[in-house]
Amino acid sequence: MSDLIVIVYPTEEKAEEVRNRLLELQKEYLIKLGDAVIATKSESGKIKLNQLMNTTVAGAATGSFWGLLIGVLFLNPLLGVAVGAASGAIGGALTDVGIDDAFMKDLASNLQPGNGALFLLVQEMTSDKVLKDIAHFGGVVLKTSLDETKEQVLRDALQKASTA
Repeated sequence: MSDLIVIVYPTEEKAEEVRNRLLELQKEYLIKLGDAVIATKSESGKIKLNQLMNTTVAGAATGSFWGLLIGVLFLNPLLGVAVGAASGAIGGALTDVGIDDAFMKDLASNLQPGNGALFLLVQEMTSDKVLKDIAHFGGVVLKTSLDETKEQVLRDALQKASTA
């Protein structure tokens, strides 16, 4: 089962820095992320989601490949690529993997303009090592699905960095 963790940072850049560090820790097999999205709120109140994977582009690329293959079989590869890319892009745009976009936008509406909220869907984690590594970034826990003990450990670690 995956756990949801949402941490608010003073800037989008700080949230991006933490996400990049977590991706490095993933390469070290200390954490396994299902999704990592940064949400920001502009001065006008518009919510922007900075996602790791663009499903529209991925769908278009996959669709192009299959369209080309089918087009070659039926002697019209260019039409196959075009139809495949279009259908793949539509399918990718309609696919929502990871954390629900509507949920993130709803939660991010409570942000102050300029802040960055890091939404993490954690599948597995070596808690003590990961927390030790990211605690110095600070941040404020907005929401988690962790049990109360683990959530308090996370809050305390981030609080120490904020006050230091």
